Amino acid sequence: MSGKPRRPGPFRWLLYTFGAGLPPEYRDWVLHDVTARTWQLRHLGRTAIQIAPVAVLLFVLIPGQAWVRALAVLAGLILGFFYSVAYMYETAEHRAVKAGWPLGTAAGVRNEDRAEELAADRERYNQRWRTETPPPNELPPG
Repeated sequence: MSGKPRRPGPFRWLLYTFGAGLPPEYRDWVLHDVTARTWQLRHLGRTAIQIAPVAVLLFVLIPGQAWVRALAVLAGLILGFFYSVAYMYETAEHRAVKAGWPLGTAAGVRNEDRAEELAADRERYNQRWRTETPPPNELPPG
């Protein structure tokens, strides 16, 4: 990606938030959206936008006392965010594929950006857990 990617307007962004694809000129922006340093916060923001109308409708339409309705809606919100976080990586990858990027591109870009951090983590892991090398006859086939 060279330069700043073209950003969709509010209406197109709202459609994108609810799962609609964007025209090809926004392809780079979609990749930026799912790979930026704040991509997880962006994902949670889209989730909040998706869940909000349903939460408001349920609060208004469920009969009963306000505190019971509020707790019921809160339970639904917690469940909705739980599933959103559980499928965050898959959702980001799906958005990138929908924009025309090959499968694995979003994860690859995120890993490229964190290559040094991942290498340091791997080194710490190896120092902590891989201190002894097993004898040659016990090495797994390679």
